Amino acid sequence: MQQQRGGSSLSFRGLQNRFQKKMKLRKRKSTLYLSAQEESARRRRDLLGENIYLVLFTMALRIFNCFLVQTSFVPDEYWQSLEVAHHMVFHYGNLTWEWTEKLRGYTYPLIFASIYKILHLLDKDSVWLLIWVPRLIQALLSAIADIRLYSLIKQLEDTKMARWVFFCQVCSWFTWYCCTRTLTNTMETVLTIIALFYYPLEGSKSTNSVKYSSLVALAFIIRPTAIIPWIPLLFRHFWQEQRKFDLILHNFLPVGFTMLGLSLIIDRIFFGQWTLVQFNFLKFNVLQNLGTFYGSHPWHWYFSQGFPVILGTHLPFFIHGCFLSPKRYRILLVSVLWTLLVYSMLGHKEFRFIYPILPFCMVFCGYSLNHLKIWKKPALSFLFLSNTLLAFYTGLVHQRGTLDVMSYIQELCYDGPNKSSVFVMMPCHSTPYYSHVHCPLPMRYLQCPPDLTGKSHYLDEADIFYQNPLNWLYREFKSDASLPTHMIIFSVLEKEISAFLISRNYERTAVIFHTHLPEGRTGNHIYIYERKLKGILNRR
Repeated sequence: MQQQRGGSSLSFRGLQNRFQKKMKLRKRKSTLYLSAQEESARRRRDLLGENIYLVLFTMALRIFNCFLVQTSFVPDEYWQSLEVAHHMVFHYGNLTWEWTEKLRGYTYPLIFASIYKILHLLDKDSVWLLIWVPRLIQALLSAIADIRLYSLIKQLEDTKMARWVFFCQVCSWFTWYCCTRTLTNTMETVLTIIALFYYPLEGSKSTNSVKYSSLVALAFIIRPTAIIPWIPLLFRHFWQEQRKFDLILHNFLPVGFTMLGLSLIIDRIFFGQWTLVQFNFLKFNVLQNLGTFYGSHPWHWYFSQGFPVILGTHLPFFIHGCFLSPKRYRILLVSVLWTLLVYSMLGHKEFRFIYPILPFCMVFCGYSLNHLKIWKKPALSFLFLSNTLLAFYTGLVHQRGTLDVMSYIQELCYDGPNKSSVFVMMPCHSTPYYSHVHCPLPMRYLQCPPDLTGKSHYLDEADIFYQNPLNWLYREFKSDASLPTHMIIFSVLEKEISAFLISRNYERTAVIFHTHLPEGRTGNHIYIYERKLKGILNRR
């Protein structure tokens, strides 16, 4: 009996041990199941591969950025995008000489034309929406580029390093100033950053040759000079690739021909003939260097002024980061220097031309901040405050008059477009045009096409006007019937043409602030003169 009891107790203990083991195994399985659930939930909280809160913050920041940029930078942000889109959809307006000479392609304006068409079909094509919806779209695209830059550095380094680069990117005054504008340079920068995310940098986990080459090709289609920063990167990829023939035959050539074919078809539809605008663009700006008609600078301008200005107070951190960064980032530094050298060989220079390499520089600035120990807090405060002041001044104050005056012109449409007419007597393309008025109000501005025939001592209409404004006005408007109801001028011109304005019974009706820092033919203020017909009738 005792043996039986002992045997039964042993068997009972064996069963108990087995049951406990099973319970342990079940618990272990449950833990794995819970971790998988957590991972799935975490992925659902992600957007664009990053934490949804970071993505929403970045998008909100760029939307906020968009509404805090209320100034004008360069004419191309309207005349090479919104004005073209408005003409495509509403079939009135003005296209500049670049479009008659087929130097520009319709690929980029087509984005905004599509937006305008949708607004028109929904009967929501108000002036406010025509101005701000394209800019909001551009702001969101810039936000996606910011997130991609953060993701790339997080892959290559860690989250801490990525945060410093992200801080430098969103803190940059020039990025704030440009990233929501409808400039081809802005889209070029967005595509460059996203393409870099897929580029095979050492340590990158998101490498995709087809994706990055497609984005580079698209940037080239929109603005052919976009290829310049990518030349060192493309050569590096080709040099390090084991299967070079496959890279060219299966990636670069199909992508290149597809994008070029798409561009040819789009331009064929809108030009009405087959046109390779990329060749025309490079021929005019690079081979013939005719861009100097709009101004030229010495060869060292980008090194002595252009590059230091767009970097601003980031410059010392960029230099410091260049010495600290590891070898894999040297290709980005080579790309920056290469771009500066190539653009230095061209006579016509502008700050916005080198905007696409600014995000490359932020990588080195982030490296500098990451390695600072003692002076980190003062450095962060210095960067934030200095860039905030510059961003707010350039975004809200400097050169805002040429946009504010369009609100005044737009109000003339309420009286009927045939009752008023406007002559903008400013340096050509100083203001936007019908995209900011959206009614067929008769308007005119001083023309300034370059000489494409090779004439010596060529002067455009604007140059002839500014040689002797008073005589030009008397010659141009010999009869009162041809006079516009409104004339818009910069304040510096008032003294020179006051005799004409008085003799034709014009009175100043509005003064609009423009800038504290006038240049050349611009002024601190914009004056609006209206012709008073009652005074003429009484005098008669």
